[in-house]
Amino acid sequence: MSEDTSQPGWERKVIEQLAFESLRETRRKRRWGLFFRFLGFGYVGVLIFLVWNAQSGQRIVDGAAHTAVISIEGAIGPQSEVKAQDTIAALQAAFEAPGAQGVILRINSPGGSPVQAGMINDEIRRLRGQHPDKPVYAVVEDVCASGAYYVAVAADKIFVDKASLVGSIGVRMDGFGFTGTMEKIGVERRSITAGENKNFLDPFSPQNPAHVTFARAMLAEIHQQFIDVVRKGRGERLKETPELYSGLVWSGERSVEMGLSDGLGSVASVARDLTKAEKLRDYTRRENIAERFAKRLGAEIGSSLRSSVEQLDWR
Repeated sequence: MSEDTSQPGWERKVIEQLAFESLRETRRKRRWGLFFRFLGFGYVGVLIFLVWNAQSGQRIVDGAAHTAVISIEGAIGPQSEVKAQDTIAALQAAFEAPGAQGVILRINSPGGSPVQAGMINDEIRRLRGQHPDKPVYAVVEDVCASGAYYVAVAADKIFVDKASLVGSIGVRMDGFGFTGTMEKIGVERRSITAGENKNFLDPFSPQNPAHVTFARAMLAEIHQQFIDVVRKGRGERLKETPELYSGLVWSGERSVEMGLSDGLGSVASVARDLTKAEKLRDYTRRENIAERFAKRLGAEIGSSLRSSVEQLDWR
């Protein structure tokens, strides 16, 4: 902006131009604010619609006879593929469904968190008590080990393929020790704690025999809890041997002989022969397309909003 200062009244013209520029800037900011506000409302509306639509699509709209199937696929843990919260919700929906003649747990998992597995086991047993007319069967595909087997023993019966891997009734705690590496590169560990055991099993400090002894006792306690759950679930079907609870895994065929499972079978054969309802209905809680789209849409809109804000001249 330039002005001929030789003309009379130029000061007034400059002030007027500055006022008009300020007014235009205020209006422009207001328009952008309204735009972002409406965009935000629209985004929230889209999310609500997608989630509602997705949930509506998952509802059981008829009571036709079927076998409910819930997949236990992948690691078990609060941040893993199989979460207790989602699995429990699926179990509750399956047991409450009027047309479900029985529930099949389709298992293909190496295990995971004993806490999450225990929560699922407890819920299966609770629901079995409330719905004694709905049997629960575990059907193992490739692997049912450790925490996955912890879940499976809550079922009425366990069926496997002859080549499935079953068992691993044990508990582990993993870690690394870096003291040798630190010495070689000249790194000194400095750890200040309040509480003599606060640096329990610190990987950057030499191994403390007292800590190792304590850890072994803790693992033995959790291992015994696992053994008790297996014995409670399998009862007299188990053929106990010294190796049964050693953490080893066995083939499906061998697991039947040991009483870890009840026979050979698949999801289809169990639904046909035991629940007498060949129609399968999947109750597994998964992130659906609408939810994935909503998350991606949210990320993209957020990125666009940040980019737009950065490009605005707020001076």
